[in-house]
Amino acid sequence: MKIDPQNPADLSAQIAQAIKQAIVSGELIVDARLPSEAELADQFQVSRPTVREALKRLAAQSLIRTQRGASGGAFVNRLSFEDAYSQQITTSTLLLSMNAVSFDTACEARYALERACAPLAAERRTPDQLATMRAEIFRQAQPGLSDESFCASDVAFHRALVDGAGNPVLSYQLAGAVEAMQPLMNMITFTARSREAIIALHTRIADALEARNAEAIDEALVELEAYTRQLARDVAERRRKQAD
Repeated sequence: MKIDPQNPADLSAQIAQAIKQAIVSGELIVDARLPSEAELADQFQVSRPTVREALKRLAAQSLIRTQRGASGGAFVNRLSFEDAYSQQITTSTLLLSMNAVSFDTACEARYALERACAPLAAERRTPDQLATMRAEIFRQAQPGLSDESFCASDVAFHRALVDGAGNPVLSYQLAGAVEAMQPLMNMITFTARSREAIIALHTRIADALEARNAEAIDEALVELEAYTRQLARDVAERRRKQAD
């Protein structure tokens, strides 16, 4: 593991990247103990606080864990998809909010990915996942439900559909699409949407999933995408008129 002292990049970031590459390449295996702070400082010719900052960066990415005591130290973590979900969601949210991705672009990506899960979900969904979707539909129909809670229920409904595909890689990739894009879409469209229309489409999706009818799931998702896009256009038009 090496760094370039002449590189203007933060030394702690360079050290973290070097250790990360060693983990990804297999040079440092799962549960392997990293050298001590003093040993790493000697190896990279930096101060111990710089090493400590690098280790904090790795811990924040769940790549390492620390243990105290005589047999303690920093160890390579076994990263799970569940552990990585929050990072995927945060990254997707930041990319969407900071890079001016259009509503149509985000909507297209989000539904294209979800529709790809439909055939697998129709085949593999569990009774628990179907029950979760039914429970969220019931929750969405409650008259006193706030917009924030409706949005959270909307996300949980689609999360269950995605997880029904039974593929952790797809679930990880779609964590950003569903749990980052969906709330942002809801923020734009909530003033114009009809809860009844969304609940009706959600019910069609759940019914089709229960019948293991992938084609019907896809058709309902296509309609939901079209409805979502129309809502965004209606909101934009209303704002334009208010500005005139």
